[in-house]
Amino acid sequence: MSKQSEQPQNGQKSLSLGVIFLTIFLDLVGFSIIFPLFPSILEYYGQSGLLNSLTLFLDEFSAATGAGDRFTPVLFGGILGSLYAFLQFFFAPIWGSLSDKKGRRAILLITTLGVFASYILWGFAGSFLSLVIARFVGGCMSGNISVATAAVADITTKENRSKGMGIVGAAFGLGFILGPALGGFLSQFNLLESHPEWARYGINPFSVVAFVAAGLALLNFLWVKARFKESLSDENRESSESRNPIARLTDKLPPAIGKTNLAYFVFMFAFAGMEFTLTFLGADRFGFSATQNAWMMVFVGFVLVLVQGGIVRRLAPKLGEKRVATTGLLLVAIGLVFLGIASSVSILYVGLAFLAFGVGLASPTLTSLVSLFAGESEQGRALGTFRAIGSLARAIGPLLASFVFWWFGSLQLYLVGAIITVVAALLCSRLPKPVKD
Repeated sequence: MSKQSEQPQNGQKSLSLGVIFLTIFLDLVGFSIIFPLFPSILEYYGQSGLLNSLTLFLDEFSAATGAGDRFTPVLFGGILGSLYAFLQFFFAPIWGSLSDKKGRRAILLITTLGVFASYILWGFAGSFLSLVIARFVGGCMSGNISVATAAVADITTKENRSKGMGIVGAAFGLGFILGPALGGFLSQFNLLESHPEWARYGINPFSVVAFVAAGLALLNFLWVKARFKESLSDENRESSESRNPIARLTDKLPPAIGKTNLAYFVFMFAFAGMEFTLTFLGADRFGFSATQNAWMMVFVGFVLVLVQGGIVRRLAPKLGEKRVATTGLLLVAIGLVFLGIASSVSILYVGLAFLAFGVGLASPTLTSLVSLFAGESEQGRALGTFRAIGSLARAIGPLLASFVFWWFGSLQLYLVGAIITVVAALLCSRLPKPVKD
């Protein structure tokens, strides 16, 4: 390990962490800003040939299985969200590997500019196909989260790695708070109401949302360009090699990383499905409105920020990442049980508190474990694969959870999710202890 990597200057460390925090935060805002818009998007683009065929098929499927009239928008949202996650799965290892060779700053500049372009495309997406292309570009470029996470590993020592990853987790939590709230608020401003003739240029009811997101992305690009200093020293850059994203999943990384990735995949598979169906649980069992569902997500995000921004940074150095991660996974399982059996709003929020607290402990410490198990020249590659694993789970989990939710019910779904999370905790408990010397 180089001296630059081992003992980064305090000014550079704090500044770089600030830039990385902003990068991840804005990425997550952009990723989640579309969440509350799925029903409206389905309604607006529903007359187009491609989407009309899809919705007709889903409506017929829903009627044949007795899934209910809300099945179509649920599964539609899952498909559109899964497209984004599949692209993250594909591109995160590529960006991570490129950053190991070219440096973090160059790749962050490319990807943040690409995210900006995707929002501009969305702003002029007059057809459903244009929207899909915009989300395609955004999904490809959003793999830069793996690069930002690797930069955290560059500027932190092994002893305070979890503190740095806690900053990453806090950015995730805040992004998931602001994104849906911002999307819901801005969706009430429709440029076509005052300028219907702009439709010929592709302006749509969601253009204001897209252009605000584009402005944030442009700010992110300019901030990285002006303030982010390269965090990866020349001696810690790896030589060029195959960057096949599928091959990355079986790449020659330390066995401990493979075991950590497996535990993370099992956990994220369960959690992503529960996360996606949470608002439908609120509406189905308690009759929650969109506003009440938004407050529920804000509560989860607030707990995540509290835990990842402060508590985990103090617990991990004292108890160790493995123990904190295992404890967090068990708390998630307890939270899912509470959510499954919740007969009142108070019990629901108890479950949400356990869930969010557990995720706040597990997510950054699992990330830290991968980073600690990886060598200095393979941080981007290892963390890129780790993020890709999570994206794959986020692509599969919501789709399967939607089916289970509407066919068997929320109780069965959340109890099964709890069992799967316990399996993840057992896998985590068997991980070796990382060496920090």
